[in-house]
Amino acid sequence: VQLQASGGGLVQAGGSLRLSCAASGRTFSNYNMVWFRQAPGKEREFVSTISRSGGSTYYADSVKGRFTSSRDNAKNTVYLQMNSLKPEDTAVYYCAADKYYRITYTDYGVCDYWGKGTLVTVSS
Repeated sequence: VQLQASGGGLVQAGGSLRLSCAASGRTFSNYNMVWFRQAPGKEREFVSTISRSGGSTYYADSVKGRFTSSRDNAKNTVYLQMNSLKPEDTAVYYCAADKYYRITYTDYGVCDYWGKGTLVTVSS
């Protein structure tokens, strides 16, 4: 699976952005899709995961209630709607594909495929 994230940019605090991650190659619907982010000088962190069908989602506490993940298997795309953005949300956001549905990640190497990141900058 090849993954390409897009939709990042500069936004003011309180604003919104929608990230997209388009997949090609192997069957997209076989994979749970995960969003991670990495802020400057910090470790990569889990943001959200969505199950193969889209019926289950899980979010990090830091984004719960503000971010929503969805997917369109017909378009081979997963989305991350980010509302009420805060300066601390500034990071490079990555999408990844995982055969398994997980709600915690201690080893990011367990993901099967990774996309290149897209930068989100939230100004105060």
